Formats: sequence, structure tokens, C-alpha cells
Amino acid sequence: MPMIAPVSELRNYGQVLEKVKPNAPVYLTKNGHGQFSVHSIEDDEEFEKARAMVRLLTEINKGIQSGEEQGWLSDEDLDKHFIERRKQKEKMLMEQKAEG
Repeated sequence: MPMIAPVSELRNYGQVLEKVKPNAPVYLTKNGHGQFSVHSIEDDEEFEKARAMVRLLTEINKGIQSGEEQGWLSDEDLDKHFIERRKQKEKMLMEQKAEG
């Protein structure tokens, strides 16, 4: 059962915070309507992990769709791509060392 309290209870915020537990936020109402939630850091971390996972899965799905529409790279093309990227990065690092 969700814990719901009027925002006016924040006058005694210590009592409100004691009610907050992992997976059990406190919902605060203002004028009888839901307005805020107070949740644990643990819940916030879990939310951020889930959000990152959704972003990753979205990018994976874009890659799959691109491969199906435009064709897949061969292993050799993939190797060439990353070898070239490594060479570019090494060149950039050498230039930075020469400047610094």
C-alpha cells in the first residue's frame, strides 16, 4: 500500500523521512492531488540503471534495424574499421604529445 501524505506534513520532515524505505516511497499531495514523491537513494540508483538499460536496448534495436535495412558488415570490414580508428587515435595522441 503506497504511503500518501499531504505536503504540509513536511513541517515534521523527520517523521516523513522515517516512512521512506527502499521500494516504498512517500507520495506527497498538494491540494488533494499528487505532487511529489520522496524515495530512497537505492530506488534512485535502480531507476538510473533501468533508464540506462532502456537507452542501450534502444541503440541495439537501431543497430539491428540498420543492419537489416542496409546490410550487415563482414568481419573483415569490421576489423578494418576498428584498425583505422585505432590508427587515428594513436596519431592524435602522438600529435598531442608533440604539442605538449
